[in-house]
Amino acid sequence: MKLNKIVLPLALALVATLTVTGCKSGYNGKVTKLPDHAAPAITSTSSPETPLPPAPAIDTTTQTPVAGTGPETKIGGGELSESWRPEDMNQDREKLAAYTVHFKFDSAVVQDSEQANIASVGQALTSDPTAMLLVEGNCDERGTEEYNRSLGERRALALREALAKDGIDPLRVRTISYGKDKPADTGHDEAAWAKNRRGDFVYCTPKTAAAGTADLTKN
Repeated sequence: MKLNKIVLPLALALVATLTVTGCKSGYNGKVTKLPDHAAPAITSTSSPETPLPPAPAIDTTTQTPVAGTGPETKIGGGELSESWRPEDMNQDREKLAAYTVHFKFDSAVVQDSEQANIASVGQALTSDPTAMLLVEGNCDERGTEEYNRSLGERRALALREALAKDGIDPLRVRTISYGKDKPADTGHDEAAWAKNRRGDFVYCTPKTAAAGTADLTKN
């Protein structure tokens, strides 16, 4: 009984002490807000795209020269000019008259039977490196003037190409078309037309001062 009287007051005193202390330091029912600057920063874990290296610059100042267009071609020890004109040269129409090439109707194809004439013309040019050649394309009277001009030019160019295959520099050869304006035969039948479908060769040589002096002497 005496023990209860001593313990009970001590227990009550302890309970009172704990109650007061808890009220001072415990939860007061209010929410405490953290300041904005205290919020942790969000850091992205992805790295930015790496820019691609710039494309290499394209050099447009360097061009590959086209073969055959330079001034390397030499004729007779000198440079061959692409602008030579048949009218500035001596023209010999008889020298190669026996080698006239004939064509089939409405055709610019050089026939196999004409290859011997091509070879003979090539040999004549090879024997004289200073000589040039004028090729004249001709047609028969049938067809329009415009069409025959075109066909005559195609025939002349076909002969030039045939000579090139035979080893003759194309720069030595000029072409012209007369269409139906210069018939070899003025008839109006198949025999005449066959003669007029042709390519004529005019042998051209440089005019020399010596030739001019000789003419003055004769006068």
